[in-house]
Amino acid sequence: MHAVRPSPANKLTQQEREQVLAVTRQDEYKSLPPSQIVPALADKGEYIASEASFYRILHEDKQQNHRGRSKAPEPKQQSTHIATGPNQVYCWDITWLPGSVKGFYFYLYLILDVFSRKVVGWEVHEKESSEHAAALVRRTYLREGLGAQPLVLHSDNGSPMKGSSLMETLYKLNVVSSYSRPRVSNDNAYAESIFRTCKYRPDYPSKGFSDIDKARAWVLEFVRWYNYKHKHSGLKFLSPIERHNGLDETIMQKRKAVYEAAKSRNPNRWSGNTRNWDLPETVCLNPDKQYENLRKAG
Repeated sequence: MHAVRPSPANKLTQQEREQVLAVTRQDEYKSLPPSQIVPALADKGEYIASEASFYRILHEDKQQNHRGRSKAPEPKQQSTHIATGPNQVYCWDITWLPGSVKGFYFYLYLILDVFSRKVVGWEVHEKESSEHAAALVRRTYLREGLGAQPLVLHSDNGSPMKGSSLMETLYKLNVVSSYSRPRVSNDNAYAESIFRTCKYRPDYPSKGFSDIDKARAWVLEFVRWYNYKHKHSGLKFLSPIERHNGLDETIMQKRKAVYEAAKSRNPNRWSGNTRNWDLPETVCLNPDKQYENLRKAG
């Protein structure tokens, strides 16, 4: 037998539930959410139920839908792009570099190749602007010799990223613009990652840069180190320039040969296969579920 439990003393009666539904159907309230209905009733000296009870009753009665004439907000899908080689998908962003005076900053504009992680373009300026971004994109496009090659450029939603100067430049270069979802920082994870690497370098000036020339000189050395010397964990410890210039396969074959030779000399030290030095053939910016399933399956 099931125990008979008394109903909670504060449970709404059926009459009160019907009153809630009747109120939400009135012309005065039918376009408003409970968060506005309950205070409006209180201003008239009326209290029927709490805001949470209004929401629950509407939900149980299958009336908890978008209220009003405006279009219901739709969740924005993340931008997913797959690169099979360098110069196919770039991401870019702007970060602050502290000046020597508190509250004063320089701005590092940086473009990263998603496939190779190479810094393909960067500049330091005293302000954020779409004009600076457009000039950097043009110079990077020419330096990398892209020509008519299709390119995706992904960024956050800041005003420099959507300014008319940059938009016009992307249109002329036939570059596809892509943006992160609003207020979702990890949609531009590769850019966030390199900025973290930059600011955690041992020689990063904790007290700031005394002038813009000092900031530019430091970033120049950082980019040289990052592109040519940094053994990137996401590239199985290749440098970005090795991946970008197509040297990765030769280097990985050499590593495999070294490991196989070591195993043949002393097989008792190896319980299984040697280390996997295969690099993924594709790199995905903001992988969706379909891409992840295919990656795991293949």
